[in-house]
Amino acid sequence: MNAVPLRAEFPGLAGGWHYLDTAATAQKPQAVLDATLRAMGVDYATVHRGVYARSAEMTLAFEAARAKVAALIGGRSDELVFTRGATEAINLVAYSYPNKGRVLLSVLEHHSNIVPWQLAGWQVDVCPLTADGRIDLDAAEAMLTPEHKMVAFAHVSNVLGSVLDAPRAADLAHQVGAKLLLDGCQAVPRMALDVAALGCDFYAFSSHKLYGPTGIGALWGRAELLEVMPPWQGGGAMIDRVTFERTTYAAPPQRFEAGTPAIVEAIGFGAAADWVAAQGLESIHAHEAALVAQLRSELRRRNDITLFGPEQSAGIVSFAMEGVHPHDLGTILDEAGVAIRAGHHCAQPLMDHLGVPATARASFGLYSDESDIAALLAGIERTRRIFG
Repeated sequence: MNAVPLRAEFPGLAGGWHYLDTAATAQKPQAVLDATLRAMGVDYATVHRGVYARSAEMTLAFEAARAKVAALIGGRSDELVFTRGATEAINLVAYSYPNKGRVLLSVLEHHSNIVPWQLAGWQVDVCPLTADGRIDLDAAEAMLTPEHKMVAFAHVSNVLGSVLDAPRAADLAHQVGAKLLLDGCQAVPRMALDVAALGCDFYAFSSHKLYGPTGIGALWGRAELLEVMPPWQGGGAMIDRVTFERTTYAAPPQRFEAGTPAIVEAIGFGAAADWVAAQGLESIHAHEAALVAQLRSELRRRNDITLFGPEQSAGIVSFAMEGVHPHDLGTILDEAGVAIRAGHHCAQPLMDHLGVPATARASFGLYSDESDIAALLAGIERTRRIFG
């Protein structure tokens, strides 16, 4: 679990900062920064339009990035749509999927996997959780009917770190003729994935949680589903032919990528996929799981801490400190150079379920190590002395 040599690859961690907010956004390794700077500088040109050499080269690099990101989750490049993030990816499906009806969500979903379905006019049903904070698939099985056209679950909870049994969720959805969309924001950076093995129909995730740039994400969708989905936005790049009488559209994935794309960000996204693949997702998961186990063990020794979620979680530990609001804890920890997330984590229904207004959340990355845990525990002890 000694990540000290790896920390040197992350300029954002200079100065001994104990960064425990990776679930919100990951720090960027130098390899991603370098690739992004080259794309913005000496390599820069637009894509898909120019006939000059640099534009053609940038187009090849842009599409190579698409292939790298798709390969990271076991998909094909023609099944991967670049979006502004996972939020836009879920919105795309909510609005563009042609067979609307009921959608089954769960209590632990991020707001980005709740609000789009409401806005797009889907009828929302809510699956409960098990006692240890997992999506209750036995309950889901009892709830699902042929009226359900979509099941949309978080693959890994951004609050509890609980991991969904995705293949079973896919089987349950398919038994009633529904499709399964997985919010993979917290899974892709820390778990080896194969969308075919998962059995899902759509997979949404973001770059910035994968050690890449902000402002870009991806939607993977089965080719036969993307083919029958109409465009969500109109403009350049997503067309075949335009007249004032009628417009025809490009094939997926370009059909869903209206306008000049996030070229530089896509290059950075591809570089992040390369970097993570080189580190080994199995190693990343094992490293973070060991840190989770250590932190939960340490916190369990205190009689003023309530832990949330299952014992085995993916890189995330949420907790509450008796008599101390998470925002106060976060502020005091910041004074000691420890960064955690404090709040409802864009999961207000889950906070209601837990019976708390907010939690403190420590989340790990591949650059995290025991020194981060030691600093967090020292900050918690200092907070207790301050509050008495």
